[in-house]
Amino acid sequence: MIPDYQTCMLPLLKYAADNKEHKLADAVEDLSDQFGLTAEERKELLPSKTQEVIFNRIGWARTYMKKAGLLEDTRRGVFKITERGQAVLAENLERLSTKYLRKFDEFNEFQKKHNEKDSKSENDVISDATPEEMLEAGYTKLSENLVDDILVNIAKCSPSFFEHLVVDLLVHMGYGGSFSEAAQVVGKSGDEGIDGIIKEDKLGLDTIYIQAKRWKGVVGRPEIQKFAGALLGQKASKGVFITTSSFTKEAEEYAASVDRKVVLIDGQKLASLMIEHNVGISTVRTFEIKRIDSDYFEE
Repeated sequence: MIPDYQTCMLPLLKYAADNKEHKLADAVEDLSDQFGLTAEERKELLPSKTQEVIFNRIGWARTYMKKAGLLEDTRRGVFKITERGQAVLAENLERLSTKYLRKFDEFNEFQKKHNEKDSKSENDVISDATPEEMLEAGYTKLSENLVDDILVNIAKCSPSFFEHLVVDLLVHMGYGGSFSEAAQVVGKSGDEGIDGIIKEDKLGLDTIYIQAKRWKGVVGRPEIQKFAGALLGQKASKGVFITTSSFTKEAEEYAASVDRKVVLIDGQKLASLMIEHNVGISTVRTFEIKRIDSDYFEE
């Protein structure tokens, strides 16, 4: 299990106890060995896929201890322990945390600059997440709530509007050419089990057969078998079954086993695709996360 950043503090300080200069990458490798991390855990990325989790957590452990004066940068990308850091080690602490770092004025000043609450803030004391992890956790929670809101609104829409929504989403994903071209075919097929046909690309080199239904209950294998049979009758090789509910395990297994390519999109996936392709949603605020460009400061 990957330790939180506060758990990384004391081992990192002990790692630097030799008074030598160290690179963060070397410290991450050494501490990963100490923690007994597996190869998979060492490679695990943040949800944003921008950095390894363990590197991020040890990096923030170093940052917080630098702000408290326990570590210092000696040159670009290199750090070492300070006299204060050695004094802290001499206390033989069992654990080092942000709560302990509040003993030092420099750390408190750092927190005040970052609009953190006073030293008695419960969330600040017990939080084991790095700033990036807290930001991404908040983003994930907002996205989950948005998915729920989208499905609630879809349930209130008419069947014709839902058909319009599906076409709009597919066009935004790059299928069907233009909306007008896509709209001409969806809903026009009279074949049982097929609601529409859409171009796979703007040239119409291939077609995709679609069934889009607002279901209240789960969609079972019989419905997928019926859809696959309709594809066979059309000599079609690709189909997409879209529902606002979910699929049974048997339905998913059957879709994966048939010769024709059948893609199942449940309500959660549908809403996620709408978010990804900005269909039915609007952007309220945008944040950018920036890091120091070390190459710029290299002389």
